[in-house]
Amino acid sequence: MQTSATAQYAHALYAAHGDKAEHEAAQKAHVANDNGDRVEAERWQSIRQHIKELRGAHQT
Repeated sequence: MQTSATAQYAHALYAAHGDKAEHEAAQKAHVANDNGDRVEAERWQSIRQHIKELRGAHQT
């Protein structure tokens, strides 16, 4: 997944789930890793990182 697509997905996930989005992305990364799918796990980790940045930008 390209960086822009990852960022867009992170924005959509955050908009839909709010502060729970980061946890959801972490769970999906964990499941993918457990299933041996490193590419999918890395994709979810990237999404999680984008969400973490979004959360930081929204906190005051």
